Amino acid sequence: MEWKEIYKSRVVSPDDAVSNIKNGDRIVLGHAAGEPITIMEALVNNKEKFEDVEIDHMIALGESGYAKLGMEKHFNYNSLFVGSPTRDAVNSGRADYTPCFFHEIPRLFKCNYLPVDVAIVQVSTPDKHGFCSFGVSNDYIKPATECAKIVIAEVNDKMPRILGDNFIHVSDIDYIVETSHPIIELKPAKIGDVEKAIGKHCASLIQDGDTLQLGIGAIPDAVLLFLKDKKDLGIHSEMISDGVVELVEAGVITNKKKSYHPGKIVVTFLMGTKRLYDFVDDNPMIEMYSVDYVNDPRVVMKNSNMVAINSCVQIDLMGQICSESVGINQISGVGGQVDFVRGVGKCQGGRSIIAISSTAAKGKISKIVPILDKGAAITTTRNDVDYVITEYGIARLRGKTLKERARQLIGIAHPNFREELIKEFENRFHTKY
Repeated sequence: MEWKEIYKSRVVSPDDAVSNIKNGDRIVLGHAAGEPITIMEALVNNKEKFEDVEIDHMIALGESGYAKLGMEKHFNYNSLFVGSPTRDAVNSGRADYTPCFFHEIPRLFKCNYLPVDVAIVQVSTPDKHGFCSFGVSNDYIKPATECAKIVIAEVNDKMPRILGDNFIHVSDIDYIVETSHPIIELKPAKIGDVEKAIGKHCASLIQDGDTLQLGIGAIPDAVLLFLKDKKDLGIHSEMISDGVVELVEAGVITNKKKSYHPGKIVVTFLMGTKRLYDFVDDNPMIEMYSVDYVNDPRVVMKNSNMVAINSCVQIDLMGQICSESVGINQISGVGGQVDFVRGVGKCQGGRSIIAISSTAAKGKISKIVPILDKGAAITTTRNDVDYVITEYGIARLRGKTLKERARQLIGIAHPNFREELIKEFENRFHTKY
C-alpha cells in the first residue's frame, strides 16, 4: 500500500486515539517543546475512562493536567526530570521520580526496566517519502516508539523538519491526529550583571575551534554573549536555544574544526523561540539523534577540545555537586550533566565547567556550602568535578586535595559568606586558611 493511503487510513480524532489506551498501560510522552499537547488534552478530558495509567516523561512545558490534584486514581505520573508544572505532584507524593542519567533513559525502555505500552509523540508532516520528523524532540522518544506496542502521533504542520536520525515512517505509526498549532516556546532568560560576569569567566576558558555543550538559561546565554570574537566554534550538545542562532549567523559557530561530525551541530532536543525553530527547519547544518547516542560519554569523548558548561544548586567544600534537589525536595533531575562531565573528562583537551551564581534567595543563601543540605542528591561527584565558576572567579578542582579545593571554592564564594566558610575550613582541617 502506498504511504499516502496508509497515512489516510490511520487518521483519527484525539478522542479516538486515546481510546486505544488501556487501564494499567505505561505511556511514554514526548517532552519539552515536543510535548503532544492536543492528544494529552484529550487524555485528560477522558480521564473517567482510565485507571492506573502511568505517564513517563522528562521536562513538562504544557498544562500537565494528568499530574494535578485529584488525578491520582486515573494517572500515575513518573517523572524522569521534574519541571515546574509537575514539581508539586512529585514532592507531595502524588507522583514519583526515577533517578537516571539522560543517555540511559532509552535503555530503560529497551531492556524492559520500563516496558513501553504506548508512545505518544509530536511529529512533522510527512515528506514525499512518507517520513515524519520528530522535530524538536528526538532524545528518548524515538527509542520509545521503537519499543512501544502502540505509537500515537500528533502530526503538526508547524513542527520543523529537522535532519539526522530523526524520522519515523507513517507505516510505523498506529494512530495519527492531525493538528496545527505553534510549537511551545521558551523565551530567553533575563541576563543580569552576575550572569554577565560568570559568562565572561566561562568564555575565558573557551578557545578558537572548541566544541561546546551548553544548557539553557541565563548563564549559558550569557556565555554566548562573550564568544563573538571566537572563531570556528562547534556544537555537540543535548540541546541548544536561540543564542546559538546568532553566533551561527555571525560566523562564530562554523563546526569546521570539530573532530567528530565536522560541519554539523549535533543535538538531541531543542527549546527556544520561533526564531530557533525556523533556523533548524530543514537546515543541513543541524543533525538530531537519540540521547543514547548524543549524550553517551563514549560518543562525547570522540570530540577533541570540548567544553561542557552546566550549573547546580549547591556545591560543598569537597566539590560534591547537587544540581537537582533542595534537601529532599526534587526540583529537577540529573539530565545530561553527568553524561557530559564524564565524556568531556575523557576528551583530548576537554574542560568541564560548573557555572553558578554565588548566592540564591536574593543573596541570603550561599551556593557554596560547608556540607550539602540534609538529603540533597549528589549529582556530580567530587571525583568528576573540574572547573567551578561564579561571578567572583574560577576555581579548578581536578587533581586538587581537599584543602586546596576548599581554599579555591572559598575564594570564589560571595564575600558575605567567606568568613563562616573559612571558620569551617579551619575547624575541619585544623589549620589556618
